[in-house]
Amino acid sequence: ISFNAIDSALSSLKNCQSYINSGMDVATQVALDLVESFNDEEDVNNMEKVMLEYATMDRELNHYIKAFEETINQVKREKPENLPDLENLAQEKFLEMESKNSDLDFQRNEKYMYFKDQLKEMKKQYHGNDTIEEIDEDIAVTRSQMNFICPITQMTMKRPVRNKVCGHTYEEDAILEMIQTQKQKKKNVRCPKMGCSHVDVKGSDLVPDEALKRVIDSQKKQ
Repeated sequence: ISFNAIDSALSSLKNCQSYINSGMDVATQVALDLVESFNDEEDVNNMEKVMLEYATMDRELNHYIKAFEETINQVKREKPENLPDLENLAQEKFLEMESKNSDLDFQRNEKYMYFKDQLKEMKKQYHGNDTIEEIDEDIAVTRSQMNFICPITQMTMKRPVRNKVCGHTYEEDAILEMIQTQKQKKKNVRCPKMGCSHVDVKGSDLVPDEALKRVIDSQKKQ
């Protein structure tokens, strides 16, 4: 049995994921622009709906790819004399996965959660604490106030990154250099924020803090 055509189709589907990711990146930037420009709350809510649609598409695409991959692997493993209807088999697996869908799935979508987190921080900075109650409290780490100073360089950050584990922010180059230096010594990196108990900072746990960067840039212009 030749699976070349199917492998090619799967490859094309995986390319679609990059388009969804790009769309989510754009939607995040637009939503932050809207908050920064004090646009109507309805416009911001519409961008949240767009992000939810992207996250739903991403979940559906992942299920479709997984269903086809499982079907192909099953046929390769069992090597039946008569080739079954692969499309029907995959469709059954796909529908089974879709039947287990839950809103909790979106908490595993990093781009969607990043969007929620950054939007919350922007609203907190530009509209005060009165809007915080309206935002879903599904991010574990919240910061009561934003700190512009990097705990490593002791200077105002230019490219802040946030640690997903402990919630603290650092200058990107400074923390990556620290991680690299400690890696050469085969040692873990303790979070440089005073009083933080997190003792294993990894590069993979760092995400750009777009909301903080915008606030810092805005302060510089004043």
